[in-house]
Amino acid sequence: MNVKLNDTVVVMTGKDAGKTGKVVSTSPKANRVTVQGVNLQKKHKKARKATDVSGIVEREGAIDASNVMVICDKCGKATRVKHSFVEVDGKMKKVRVCKCGAVLDKTYKKQTKAAAAKTEEAPKKRTRKRTAKAEAAAEEKKD
Repeated sequence: MNVKLNDTVVVMTGKDAGKTGKVVSTSPKANRVTVQGVNLQKKHKKARKATDVSGIVEREGAIDASNVMVICDKCGKATRVKHSFVEVDGKMKKVRVCKCGAVLDKTYKKQTKAAAAKTEEAPKKRTRKRTAKAEAAAEEKKD
């Protein structure tokens, strides 16, 4: 299944064709996804306690994953997902890629930013106060 959680997708077929939304949940075994604001179904809710209120609740229903296409963040178009291998920390990682070449996996994007920050800035060396005082006292004795 090429659609993952929190992807922005467009519905291609069905009564909600053309609508876009964020993927709320996925079910890979059933090959179904739930998209925010798409395939709204009415469910009758019965009050189970004296304080509960009964009524009709609208909620999103699942649709087949083949009926949606992922929208690329970079080019803004609905695209078929292509898989490619990219090197991360010396290991090859399989990522989803758009036709324009942009990486669709958001976790991969975060990892690359974090890795770049680590290589640019080295952490400051920490010293204990006692050690710093002892070194300062040793320097005073030498002088």
